[in-house]
Amino acid sequence: MMLGEEAVERLRQSRVAVFGIGGVGGYAVEALARTGVGTLDLIDADTVAPSNLNRQIIALHSTVGQRKVDAAAQRIHDICPDTAVYAHELFFMPDTADQLDFSQFDYVIDAIDTVKGKLEIILRAQAAGVPVISAMGAGNKLDPTMLQVADIYSTKVCPLARVMRYELKKRGVKRLKVVYSEELPVVPRQPEMNGVKPVPGSVMFVPAAAGLILAGEAVRDLIKR
Repeated sequence: MMLGEEAVERLRQSRVAVFGIGGVGGYAVEALARTGVGTLDLIDADTVAPSNLNRQIIALHSTVGQRKVDAAAQRIHDICPDTAVYAHELFFMPDTADQLDFSQFDYVIDAIDTVKGKLEIILRAQAAGVPVISAMGAGNKLDPTMLQVADIYSTKVCPLARVMRYELKKRGVKRLKVVYSEELPVVPRQPEMNGVKPVPGSVMFVPAAAGLILAGEAVRDLIKR
């Protein structure tokens, strides 16, 4: 009713890779599955931890200890048994990148945190001629209405986007669609311990919204092909 038969069939024939099945990527995967994308590749090396319960859609007491890619695959099959899911237990970095063939994908969603990994995803996708969208920082933020879609070179405020702009420019990447926020980060209430700063905090509002936006952009771009 919303997309039309031709668009739905195009999604059914599409293969999308999601890198990072956490607070952002988990919601992206959920939305892609529920929108009818026919084949999903899930790439993540982590397991579900109790600390994930506050924000990750795959994190339940029943899934704690499971590989995230397996928990997500089980959830997808419970939603849509016909969806083909390839679960890759892989910490994606330049030294592990050869384990994936990017030419198989119709679209790539980058929802990981490490700069080296993000750069490798983007470079590999663009070299293969595959559209890619990348999530910028979602930690220490509370306002999902501040999220927006832009080219990386139009971003501001976000510290991760600033680093990515610099690194991508050095590598000759001229454009990249990203989801980012101009919200100023919340100062963590947890004090430093022995001179070590606390890790970024997160609740579900911003990561979930970012994941849904990533999926929405992927679906629109796939339909327009």
